[in-house]
Amino acid sequence: MTAPKITVVGIGEDGLDGLAPATRKLVEGADVLVGGARHLSKVSGGKKQRIDWKDGFDAAFDEMAKKTGKQVVVLASGDPLNFGVGKNVIARFGVDAVTVLPAPGAFSLAAARMGWPLADVECLTVHGRDLETINLYLVPGQKIFILSWDGETPGKVAGLLTSRGFGPSKIVVLSNMGGDETRVEATAHAWGQGACPDLNVIAINCAASPDADQAAWSRVPGLSEDAYEHDGQITKRHVRAATLARLAPMPGQVLWDVGAGSGAIGIEWLRAQPSSSAIAIERDKGRCKVIARNAGNLGVPGLTIIEGAAPDVFDGLTPQPDAVFLGGGVFVEGLLEACWKALSPGGRLVANAVTVESQKRLLSYRNEIGGDLTRLSVAHAGPVGGLQAFTSLKDIIQLAAVKK
Repeated sequence: MTAPKITVVGIGEDGLDGLAPATRKLVEGADVLVGGARHLSKVSGGKKQRIDWKDGFDAAFDEMAKKTGKQVVVLASGDPLNFGVGKNVIARFGVDAVTVLPAPGAFSLAAARMGWPLADVECLTVHGRDLETINLYLVPGQKIFILSWDGETPGKVAGLLTSRGFGPSKIVVLSNMGGDETRVEATAHAWGQGACPDLNVIAINCAASPDADQAAWSRVPGLSEDAYEHDGQITKRHVRAATLARLAPMPGQVLWDVGAGSGAIGIEWLRAQPSSSAIAIERDKGRCKVIARNAGNLGVPGLTIIEGAAPDVFDGLTPQPDAVFLGGGVFVEGLLEACWKALSPGGRLVANAVTVESQKRLLSYRNEIGGDLTRLSVAHAGPVGGLQAFTSLKDIIQLAAVKK
């Protein structure tokens, strides 16, 4: 059986007229055209079979797979591999079966309109994603492009910026670029433009309010406890920074934060490396809700939260972790062993202990699996009468081990 020949073609609002002659000839000569209604409408006439996305990608891909020996052309917006359908097509049919022909994408067009070098801009999408993702990138002076979900998105973004202390930020909404273009602009706190055309990109030049208490947080691990809502169950910032250093966030890797408390370890893992993923495991229902709020406020709403007791919830939990943090419960029977067993080869286990009993347990377990034991001591200066003196926090013994 001969597989279909699939080409993913990026097309702009100017339709076929904007394509190179060879690409236009390919589209016009295709046996099957695939795409959304807006893209399919740009190719008129002919007897080509058409497949749209109305029943979802999987249904359309199933139909495409039946077109053996046929030339199948998938129409996509601009650059199909920049938050586009190209990724989905390749995931289904394999890179060897797919040719991608990109056109200028929304970000490239927006950069041209704004005069902003793309290398200086954070390019995001909230198309089908949480708006709170933007929070991670809110820093004074930062330039951001956002692919909108619809015409209501700019107003929602303006509201989010204002609530986060970035009301003075300049917003420019560029709609239908390459076609019947429109452009509207205002500051976030003065936004009153109403709905924009659905097909739009939001350009933001971030500026913080002078009276904002804390308009931005660094992405370096070790945020102040003030960045979090918590009930005291939070790894203190200096210990947290040392812990994240040993967990070593890396692109695409997975962390299990066992006994997550406020969620700070998982949140800072994601902030340090946004392409990674993290699962926060917490038995207390109230704390799970707090973790969700903290994750949204700090720009990583994709943190997965599992309510339940460890290690009971480990059964069937995926994906397998590349790193596991155990900040409490070291003395729970079988928990250290279960965390170690769950790790993928080359994975990192970091466990912190405060009590003498837990510290002895880490020493004993280090003798079984190897690794490093470190004592972390922190002292803060504070007033003693009219003078200053250091007050020590409880020492932490930390086990860090790599699974060979």
